[in-house]
Amino acid sequence: MTVSNEHPPIETLKGDVLYNEFINDHDLVRDNHVNKEEIMHLTQLSEHELLLQKKLVRKIDTLIMPLVITVYLMNYIDRNNYAAAKLQGLKEDLKMTDAQYQTGLSILFVGYVLMQVPSNSLLNYSGRPSWYIGFFVIAWGLVSALTSQVKNYGDIVACRFILGLVEAPFFAGVLFYLSKWYTKSELNLRMSIFYSGSLLSGAFGNLIAAGILNGLNGVRGYAPWQWLYIIEGTITIAVGIVITFVLPDFPHTWKLLTPEEKHIANRRMAIDAADADIDAAGKMSHLRGMKMAFTDPAVYLLAIMYHGITGAAGFQNFFPSLTQTLGYSKTVSLLLVAPPYIFMMLWSMGHGMLSDKMGNRFWFYMYPVPLVIIGALLFMFTNSFGPRYFSMFLLVFIFAMNGTIYSWIANSIPRPPAKRAAALAFVNSVGNAASIWTPFTYGKTDHGHYREAMGINIGLVGVACLGGIALRILLQYRNRQLARMENEDTELTPRDIEKLRRTAELEGIDVSAARMLQKGYRYII
Repeated sequence: MTVSNEHPPIETLKGDVLYNEFINDHDLVRDNHVNKEEIMHLTQLSEHELLLQKKLVRKIDTLIMPLVITVYLMNYIDRNNYAAAKLQGLKEDLKMTDAQYQTGLSILFVGYVLMQVPSNSLLNYSGRPSWYIGFFVIAWGLVSALTSQVKNYGDIVACRFILGLVEAPFFAGVLFYLSKWYTKSELNLRMSIFYSGSLLSGAFGNLIAAGILNGLNGVRGYAPWQWLYIIEGTITIAVGIVITFVLPDFPHTWKLLTPEEKHIANRRMAIDAADADIDAAGKMSHLRGMKMAFTDPAVYLLAIMYHGITGAAGFQNFFPSLTQTLGYSKTVSLLLVAPPYIFMMLWSMGHGMLSDKMGNRFWFYMYPVPLVIIGALLFMFTNSFGPRYFSMFLLVFIFAMNGTIYSWIANSIPRPPAKRAAALAFVNSVGNAASIWTPFTYGKTDHGHYREAMGINIGLVGVACLGGIALRILLQYRNRQLARMENEDTELTPRDIEKLRRTAELEGIDVSAARMLQKGYRYII
């Protein structure tokens, strides 16, 4: 339905005509046949649709979540096997200095950062996440497998840089992808489950490395670190092939859904955002989407927060080296990495579930801050096994913050997709830029205490904390603005009207109905 021709276009409603009189004109609602029942239909699902929604979400969870978790597991294994390879002789075989090793570690993230924004814009434009993501999964698996053949420092730097380029489309792309399937009240748990893939990789990637170190040393003339790259790269290629042909693209294109389920899948997302989850004219200009993202202060706050979190999590690239300071063999040091990751994987599940149930992001984002700081201080100033190993269980609480910020990003930048794609890519690129410089802070071991690196981690957690407070203040202000929009006696500004007009055009309804559609929407804080 469209705005009645008996009324002047919005562009002419200037000067003497008050905007709120136009919006609150009940004759307009009546002329356009928008009654209360139709408005209720716009703003909430019926009882029958709610029952079908449960079935729909189960379908989504059953297929999509295992696939993206598996890919994320391989993503982190392929990215972080460099640290395990160090303990298996990579550094000695390639005759690398400490500075060269750190450069090889950080160069991956240079390529990773460069590809973020263009990649997500291409993903949104392509309309085929399965093919797009699947192609790059296969590509990074191939690069990882071929890394086994490097002969010197230059070779490993080149492979790491290329690996960053082909891994870049995955993470921000999947965040964007999941935000097309799940509502804001469902996202934190799914993001925590999704993030468990990286925690599993931290645990089992090092267990695999320990097994290879013991069982494949010298087999067919290859060193253990070479087998590590061959085996994990080959598995990734196989996973990429599965993703290409099995991962559904979007609700309206998934063949396993009935027409009714497709309708509900799209409608529930529109209701959740109080807006249409499509770009203007079918495909919004990607340049316009980038402009909208880069003029939103929330995007910059989220980028700063994520930079702090990612930088403070930099110890994961040196985790086997940290456990080696406990005084055990290389194999045992690799095995000791697993328990903190397994603990945090289980903790994150409960963390995400409670955050969704309570509808809160801020406090779930904040409580890990003091725990991480205590963990860093314990590692810096204790020597015995007990407190130093316990400190590692506290340090991994940074990953609980990670699971929360992923869903907070999607909740804070809900629509339109072109803006969301650009924003997610920008936030991820700025966040991962921390991984370019933080490896160099682990150069001074201070007899196994890494005081410089741990001190910087404390500062970065503090930055992430301040960013979270600022984002809370901003979203509270925006929620007050939304409440003001709901007040029928409030005079709306030209900017308010323009926003409502765009929503009305996308939904095929009149402006007053668009205002009703937005009633009740709030950012999760």
